[in-house]
Amino acid sequence: MEHVKALTIKFVMITAMLAIVLGLFYGVGFGDIVAIGLILTIAAYLIGDLLTLPALGNVSATLADFGLAFFGTWILGALFIEARIPLISASFISAIAIAVGEVFFHRYMKDHVLDDKRQKDRRLVQDKNLATEFAEEHEGHDIRKDDNREE
Repeated sequence: MEHVKALTIKFVMITAMLAIVLGLFYGVGFGDIVAIGLILTIAAYLIGDLLTLPALGNVSATLADFGLAFFGTWILGALFIEARIPLISASFISAIAIAVGEVFFHRYMKDHVLDDKRQKDRRLVQDKNLATEFAEEHEGHDIRKDDNREE
């Protein structure tokens, strides 16, 4: 259920950013914005949020999402948008806006969706490495006394 909620939040965020940039500044239709937003949301969630974010962290995932948003908006814009707009600059501005939103979305993902099992396991190993060990100690003179008795 958390993934559905996260996908919904991401879709709303990406579509809102695209609506502001492409809709307000470039006059792109809302249907085209929703179609591009839906495809970008699914691709970015799978690649950026489920693969890159847990493995490489927030900065790498945000850079991956920026690249995906830029090239995705550029390619999908060429397919869906019929109006003649400066697509490269529109894609770049959209990607910046989406990347800013992704920084906050990644925090949400880490706090509510992603399983921190790897990090918990790492902490457990580190804790065991630094743990104090308790055992009985045998003093050297006691062993010598036992050795002398056997002779």
